[in-house]
Amino acid sequence: MRKLFFAILTLATLLQSCVVIDNQYNVVPPGVWRATLDLKGKINEKVEEVTADVEFEEISDGELPFNFEVIYRDPDNIYVEILNGLERIRVDDVTYGHNRATGKDSIIINFPVFDSYIMAYYEEDVMEGKWYVNNRENYSIPFTAFHGEDYRFTELKKEPVIDVSGNWKTMFEVETETPYPAVGEFEQEGNSLTGTFRTETGDYRFLEGTIQANKVYLSCFDGAHAFLFEAKILEDESMIGSFRSGKHYKTLWEAEKDENFQLASADSLTFLKEGYDSFEFSFENVAGETVSLADYEGKVKLVQIFGTWCPNCRDETNYLVDYLANNPNEDLAVIGLAFEKHRDQEKAKAALGRYKKQLNIPYELLLAGYSDKSEASEVLPMLNKVISYPTLIFIDRDNEVRRIHTGFAGSATSKYEEFVADFEAYVAELLQEES
Repeated sequence: MRKLFFAILTLATLLQSCVVIDNQYNVVPPGVWRATLDLKGKINEKVEEVTADVEFEEISDGELPFNFEVIYRDPDNIYVEILNGLERIRVDDVTYGHNRATGKDSIIINFPVFDSYIMAYYEEDVMEGKWYVNNRENYSIPFTAFHGEDYRFTELKKEPVIDVSGNWKTMFEVETETPYPAVGEFEQEGNSLTGTFRTETGDYRFLEGTIQANKVYLSCFDGAHAFLFEAKILEDESMIGSFRSGKHYKTLWEAEKDENFQLASADSLTFLKEGYDSFEFSFENVAGETVSLADYEGKVKLVQIFGTWCPNCRDETNYLVDYLANNPNEDLAVIGLAFEKHRDQEKAKAALGRYKKQLNIPYELLLAGYSDKSEASEVLPMLNKVISYPTLIFIDRDNEVRRIHTGFAGSATSKYEEFVADFEAYVAELLQEES
C-alpha cells in the first residue's frame, strides 16, 4: 500500500507539472473579435423602394460587420488592429477603466487622426457601446463585439452562382439623374471575397466579405468611414445592390463584368479656369504663421488639397512622406492645404497638429477652409472646382501649373503601382528642368 501511495503521489506531481495555465489578462480577452455597427434606418426613400423589389434577403439586416484583434504589450497595456482584407490598421490609443456611476468596466478605442472613437462597456467576452464621430453633429452608431468569432458576415458556405473575380463596370447613385462611374475590382476564393471600388475621386479602400449563392456582401471600417455594400447577382450575371456609408448615406449601384472599362483620366478632371495662368495661396499653419506659395520660389512644388478626416488623403500623405524620406531633395517642396470638418479654427488646427505628429509629416500643413467642396472651390477660385479630396497639383520652378491629379488610387487598387511609377518619373523630370 505504501508503494502504491508513493506511486500515485509521484504521478499526481508529474501531472500537475504538465498543467498549462492560460495567460492572465487585465483588460479584455486577447485575440480576434467580431464587431458590428448598426446602420439600420431609412435614409433614401428612392433606394428603399427599389431594393424592396430586388429582395436582397439581407444577411446583415443593416449591420456592418468587421473584425479586430486585441494584442497585449504587457499585462496592463493593449493595442488593437482593425482587419480589412490585407490591411491591418494599428490603433495604439486604447484606454480602459471602471465606471463608478454604472459599475461597469469600459474601454475607449480612439482614432485621433480621424477625430472619432469607440466607447464600450465590456464583460467577459462581450463589448457594447457606440462609435462616435466628433466632427459630425450628434453622430454615433451602436457597436457590439464578441470575442473569438473570426468570421465577418456569416459562417454559411452556400455555393456561389458565379466567380465574380475581375473588373466590373459600376454606376453608383443610379436612382438619381447624375449617377457616377466606378470600377469594381474583386478577387474571390470560394465564398471569400475581397476587393475595392475605384472612382474618379478615389477608392473605397480594402473591402472584405463573402459571396453566398447569388448574394454579395462587402464591408470596411477604418475609424473614419463605415462602408457596407450588398448586392444580388441577377440571371444575366449583372449585379444590383445598395451601398451604405455610416447611418447618413445610402444609394443604389449596378454593375456588369467588363475588363476593358476605364474611368476618366485623373489628370483631366481638375484644371485652371480660363483667365488664370498661375496658382496662388496664403494660409496659416498650425502655429498661426502665414505661408504663401511665394515662399517656395525656385523650387518644384507639390500642393496637396486634403482633409485630415479623409482616408484616401491619409493614404496619399503616407506615400508622400515615404517618398520624401527616400528621395530627399532641397529643390522639392510639398505643401498641404487642409479643408477640415471643424468650422472652429482652433479645433481644425488641433486636428492638423495631431495629423502632422502622428504621420510624422515633414512639410507644412496649412488650414485653408471648411471641407464643403463648393466652399473650397470659392477659396481656390483659379480651379474649375474642387472635385476630390485629395487633389495633387504639380507646379514647376517658374510657378507654372504643369499637372493636376484628382483623387488617389491607393494600395487597395490595381492602379497604385502605376501611379507610383508615373509620379516618380514626372517629379524627376520637373526637378531636372531649370528655371
